[in-house]
Amino acid sequence: MTTRFAISLGAILLAIIVVMQGVYIVPETHRAVLLRFGGMVESDIEAGLHFKIPFVDVARKFDIRVLVMDLPTKSYLTGEQKPLDVDSYATWRIVNVGQFYRSTAGDENNAVRLLESRIDNGLRDQFGRRTMHEVVAGEREELMEELTKSLDQIARAEFGIEINDIRVRAIELPTRVSDSVYERMESERLKIAQQHRSQGEEQAEAVRAAADAERTVIDANAYKEAEQLRGEGDSVASKIYADAFSKNPEFYSFYRSMGAYEQTFSSKGDLLILQPDSEFLRYLKQPQGASQGN
Repeated sequence: MTTRFAISLGAILLAIIVVMQGVYIVPETHRAVLLRFGGMVESDIEAGLHFKIPFVDVARKFDIRVLVMDLPTKSYLTGEQKPLDVDSYATWRIVNVGQFYRSTAGDENNAVRLLESRIDNGLRDQFGRRTMHEVVAGEREELMEELTKSLDQIARAEFGIEINDIRVRAIELPTRVSDSVYERMESERLKIAQQHRSQGEEQAEAVRAAADAERTVIDANAYKEAEQLRGEGDSVASKIYADAFSKNPEFYSFYRSMGAYEQTFSSKGDLLILQPDSEFLRYLKQPQGASQGN
């Protein structure tokens, strides 16, 4: 009884193992290929319950959801031979698991390396045909779309992979180039500042020259007007003197002599040597102001 039970139990366990080995389930998010002695006998197996030959067939399952691949930052030359450090990524998914298995041996790391090589060459080619302005701003979107479309066709045919998108996260100048660009920008700004200073000095000189010319004109006009007023005043004074002289010549002569005395003896150190009978001393010798002839 014990031997029969053991044999029955063994047969049941063997049957269970055989059944388990002959059945496999493909999740909704995956597709599978069936291998027999290492050779692929069936590909693109849909999701669901499937059967295989126990201990002979092997089912390999592959995720067909969209995957993200971060690309290493690399330096590319633009059409102007200017280097740019580019940080990018790509999204992809398996659309033909049979082709994917044949080209990559079913290893996702192999697929990543193959895609990375193709994308690297594509970016190098796209950047080399454009200027720095175009790849940074002008045609950046067009560049990504063109690269995605061309590489998607290659990846589908060679690897059974669909490339959904290739995007550039950041484009930067290499450190050595950035330093030289900043230095050039600084020198250009200094040059512009110097030009502004020179223009300011030139304008300032023009304003000063205009102000000096205007001042000269104002001074000349003022001097002219002063001379005219002075001449008019002298004319009026002369007329007054002439009128006074005509009315009282002796008083006019006395007044003129007093002015001459005041100017002559204005300083204590003044010294004047004259003959005693000099006409200049007439009113000093005759306090009453009478002339010698009177």
